[in-house]
Amino acid sequence: QLDLLWTRKQNVMYNLFDWPTQKHSKLIILAIANTMDLPERIMMNRVASRLVCPSSFVAIEILLQTCHVYFQVAALSGDARRCLDICRRATEICEFASQKKTPDIVRMAHITEAIDEMFSSPYINAIRNASLHEQIFLKAILAEFRRAGVEEATVQEVYHQHIALCRIEGMRSPTVSEVMAICSRLGACRLLLVEPSNKYLHMRVRLNISQDDVMYALRDE
Repeated sequence: QLDLLWTRKQNVMYNLFDWPTQKHSKLIILAIANTMDLPERIMMNRVASRLVCPSSFVAIEILLQTCHVYFQVAALSGDARRCLDICRRATEICEFASQKKTPDIVRMAHITEAIDEMFSSPYINAIRNASLHEQIFLKAILAEFRRAGVEEATVQEVYHQHIALCRIEGMRSPTVSEVMAICSRLGACRLLLVEPSNKYLHMRVRLNISQDDVMYALRDE
């Protein structure tokens, strides 16, 4: 599972994929990942350059491009399973709409309906109705997860990302007590899972929904 081998310097993956390139090497490395754009998303160029795109990935990409959906879905999710789920649901919507008239092909309208249906949930509505700083806190969590390569972080680590985002937007940064209140509200909405600690800034937080759902909910914010 390639996602689990990620480290900040990426030495593990580099050494692993560099091994088969050595002279007289007879080793072949096969790796899997649910993320379709893993090389572009988290890998340094020196690591990504040693990967060979498997035929199954090419087949999935060709299939989705043929359905006019690949780039539409890739903007929301890098997970191949999510892309295929959307294609399946779009096909079902198309078939249902075609029952009483001439059979149709899957069109972007069907894809859009499937995407809206899949990403419509109380959690997504809760994110869209959250305060500006609550939304920034969620963005800060995503930024910290990308930086650290793991889907868990302390409130303090997320707070540093939050401050950086506020500086970029030219906004006032929240105080520690305000961030703790934000974290508490997001936890009460079950958007976050918060691990209790006597030292509040050292509490560990995880998302209770997928990163794709968070990015979808915030894409127009």
